[in-house]
Amino acid sequence: MMKNVFFTYGLFLLPVLINTQQTFAQNHRKLVFADEFNYKGLPDSTKWAYEEGFVRNQEPQYYTKQRLENCRVENGCLVIETRKENYPNAAYKKGSDKADQKEPIAYYTSASINTKGKESWKYGRIEVRAKVPGGLGIWPAFWMLGYDRGAVKWPQCGEIDIMEFLGRDSTRIYGTVHYLDTAGKSRDKGEAPVVGNPADGFHIYAIEWDDQSISFYYDSLKYFVFDFKKTEHNPGAVFQKDFYVLLNMALGHEGSWAGPVDDKILPAKYYIDYVRVYQ
Repeated sequence: MMKNVFFTYGLFLLPVLINTQQTFAQNHRKLVFADEFNYKGLPDSTKWAYEEGFVRNQEPQYYTKQRLENCRVENGCLVIETRKENYPNAAYKKGSDKADQKEPIAYYTSASINTKGKESWKYGRIEVRAKVPGGLGIWPAFWMLGYDRGAVKWPQCGEIDIMEFLGRDSTRIYGTVHYLDTAGKSRDKGEAPVVGNPADGFHIYAIEWDDQSISFYYDSLKYFVFDFKKTEHNPGAVFQKDFYVLLNMALGHEGSWAGPVDDKILPAKYYIDYVRVYQ
C-alpha cells in the first residue's frame, strides 16, 4: 500500500493447494492474537489505532479517526466504509503544497486501522477472513509494516502486502513484498493470481512467515513464496524483525495503480470477519 508505481507480476502460476492449511495452523501453533469482532461499536482500542488524514500516495480519501460512519463493528464483522462526502481536513494549511495539507476539504472518507504500538509479531501465520467490495477505483488491503516505520523510512522498514484487491482488476488478488536490498536499492516482488471473483464472498487471506521465507495464501491456494536467500535481490534481515498489521480501504485516482474511482459504487463496504495471528 505504500507504493505509487506499477508492478509486473507473473501471468501464469502453478498453484499448490494446501487444503489443511488453516487446520494445521490451529492445531500446531498457538493463537497469540485475535479480534473476532463479536461486539458492537468502534474497534477495540486496546488492539487498534488509526491513521488520520490524507496519508499516502496522493490518494483522494481522507482517513477519519473513531468515526462510526467509516469504521465500526456490527453483526460480527468489522466494517470499513468508504463514502463520497465533504469532510474538513484538520491538517489544512493555506498556501501549503504538501499533499496532506493543501486541500481544505476532502471529497471522500474512509478508514485505516493498525496495531502499531499495541501488537507486532516476528514470524507466524497472519490471516484475515474478509469480503472485499467491487467497483472501479476500490483498493482494500490487509498488510504489514516493520515496527521501526517512522524511525526508518519506507521501504527500508519493509512491507508485506498480504492482500490487495483492485476493483479495476476484479479477478485477481495481489501479494507483494517491498524492501531495500543489501545494496540499498528499492525492490518489490509478488504475484497476482487469477482467482475468480474475490468480491463474491468471504475469503481467507494469509501468510506463513518464518526466518527463511514468506508464503502467501488465498483460501487454500498457496500462490507465492518469497524465499529470502533464493531471491535475486537479497533483502538481508528486513523480514527478520517485528511487523504490525494494517487494514484499510483506499481509492485510486487518474494515473494511479488502482485507477480512477467510479463515484456510483460509493458507499462501499469492506467486511472483516476476523484477524488472527498464530505462532
